[in-house]
Amino acid sequence: MAMCSILNADDIKKALDAFADEHTKFFELVGLKAKSADEVKKVFLVLDADNSGFIEEEELKFVLKGFAQNGRDLTDKETNAFLRAADKDGDGKIGIDEFAALVKE
Repeated sequence: MAMCSILNADDIKKALDAFADEHTKFFELVGLKAKSADEVKKVFLVLDADNSGFIEEEELKFVLKGFAQNGRDLTDKETNAFLRAADKDGDGKIGIDEFAALVKE
């Protein structure tokens, strides 16, 4: 499933251009905060590249590319900050409920 079938392409571009270590602003700019729980789950499934049911650290580094092919890789600092913000149970990965909670922050 393409991300553009869930989110507006122009909003994705604006959010990618503005992303700077601030996931909450990114989710707002991309329009994800306003989406239903079902649509947030669809976005999670797109980002979960290996279909494990989790977004692991390695997948998280490429999360912006999940929104657009020309998205950049996250730096190690951004990846770690994103993981710390989302991983509420401390297992080192982001589950669907953790992702949904992070989006709605």
